[in-house]
Amino acid sequence: MTDDGLVLVDKPSGWTSHDVVARCRRFAGTRRVGHAGTLDPMATGLLIIGVNRATRLLGHLALHDKDYLATIRLGVTTVTDDAEGDVVDTADADGVSDAALADAMAALTGDLMQVPSAVSAIKVDGKRAYARARAGESVELAPRPVHVARFSLLARRGNDLDVAVTCSTGTYVRALARDLGNALGVGAHLTALRRTRIGGFGIADARTLESLESRFDVVPLDVVLRSAFPTRVLTDDEVYRVARGQRIDAAGISGDAVAALAPDGSAVALLAERDGAVRSLVVFAPAGT
Repeated sequence: MTDDGLVLVDKPSGWTSHDVVARCRRFAGTRRVGHAGTLDPMATGLLIIGVNRATRLLGHLALHDKDYLATIRLGVTTVTDDAEGDVVDTADADGVSDAALADAMAALTGDLMQVPSAVSAIKVDGKRAYARARAGESVELAPRPVHVARFSLLARRGNDLDVAVTCSTGTYVRALARDLGNALGVGAHLTALRRTRIGGFGIADARTLESLESRFDVVPLDVVLRSAFPTRVLTDDEVYRVARGQRIDAAGISGDAVAALAPDGSAVALLAERDGAVRSLVVFAPAGT
């Protein structure tokens, strides 16, 4: 049986995140497989796959900030804000100066209220926005707070912009492209997107599906916890208490989630401290510990 842990996948273009999960279920021989942070079919790059007990970490890993490399095309607006959607408008973008571009990108950096793309997975009255949009319904989504730590130009090739983005969870890079085009008055859409980092995990350590088919192994759970979260080593008594849902004393470790390890380094739980109290977010150690 496949161990508990993560698999870092370099998702190919044309695959949905669910397609990758389905393939990894076959490789792992278990249905207890999920992913953190959806990538659109057009996008490539880092997709974190959780196997067995590590699936319980995925919601927490998805909250970490992310790095992307992207290409934005000025002068063309699409219904989906990316290259997969129908063109709805065009404009001459040749007159956009480098100075105007720099100012517009700077204005889209920092704390923003971003309206997600209409063709997104956000639910509106119980139905995905993309399903409503593709059914011909008018979809209006409320703006949401996001943080863009980096939105920088790497190269300009005519009206194609190669950019780097570092952003919080919930940020839509294609919405960033749309808003850049609107700010410049010429429209824009995303033509390529590659995710290169989620929290402490990078694309350099990701593997292709072809590689995983020949050898499917995981990053062990204790290694994942040490890589992704601040850590706290518990005493044997604290391990016993956490495994049984009992209280332990706070240790004053900052962070939304803290990895709790046993004295031997094995995974025990994911904890949160607030106002001097400790609560368990996820418990891995069996009650018989």
